[in-house]
Amino acid sequence: MQKPLIKNFINDHLLPLDIVFKDIKTPNRELPEHLHDRFELVYIYSGNGTFFLNQMLYEMNEGDLFIIPGNTVHQALPDSEFPITATAVYFDPQLIGHYAAGDSFTNMQVFERARKYKNYKLVVPAAIRPQLEETLKQIHEELERHEAGFRYAVQLHLNSLLISINRLILKESHHQLVASDIGPPWLLNILQHLDQFHTEPIAGLSYLAKHASVSTAHLSRVFKQLTGMNITDYVNAKRISTAKELLLTSDLGIDTIAHNCGYESLPYFHKLFKKFTGVTPGVYRRKVMNEISSQLDNKT
Repeated sequence: MQKPLIKNFINDHLLPLDIVFKDIKTPNRELPEHLHDRFELVYIYSGNGTFFLNQMLYEMNEGDLFIIPGNTVHQALPDSEFPITATAVYFDPQLIGHYAAGDSFTNMQVFERARKYKNYKLVVPAAIRPQLEETLKQIHEELERHEAGFRYAVQLHLNSLLISINRLILKESHHQLVASDIGPPWLLNILQHLDQFHTEPIAGLSYLAKHASVSTAHLSRVFKQLTGMNITDYVNAKRISTAKELLLTSDLGIDTIAHNCGYESLPYFHKLFKKFTGVTPGVYRRKVMNEISSQLDNKT
């Protein structure tokens, strides 16, 4: 199994946000498949490639914006001849502003919409790109300069950016989030099948190949080429994502969660969970719940 790398963030509890600004991404400089709790925006300035997000496959081109909810399996596959130049913003939802009672609008709507409809790509109109790029630049410069009030300034810029994105999506139908736009239909069907049944016993490669009416060799090759991972890697990533949600939204014991996610061996579940998150399931549950409690205390 390809070892997933854990995305490391700057540990500023007063400003849980990181930005990788105008980074050139080549195939050998991109993280293997990974998932993290932070929400993420990825904007493409130039280059080409493929973005595998949850069970969706997208082309990456100039002006594309990828909207990635927390705890979503994703993998960028930049083109070797035309590498991607992109900015990625990672943030904790606690930075998002809360509005007056009675206003149903929230800046998290764009992420909720992406998760609900499993559409994660927005093609930003050319006329709006300079404004979006300038806001990303301002976030980067505030974090670089660390002047008085920089945390508050970053929070304002982030909320301004998300307001613009939400308005863009809601304004006109042709600005809606884009559904998966590449990949053979049989592969998309396999991905949807695995997404739906990832907590069940893993079907053999021969069964999946027969289901897709392709050879096992062709299935393995195309799956790896377009997603950056093999089928077992993908299923494990999906299972750990589900386990993280269960740890935070239920009182189930860790052994029950392991079983519900398709793992009969508790030690193996612990090993995989730590590989994907850097900590054991018990530590993850305590750590995140303590952070949530601390955030609530700070708001009261």
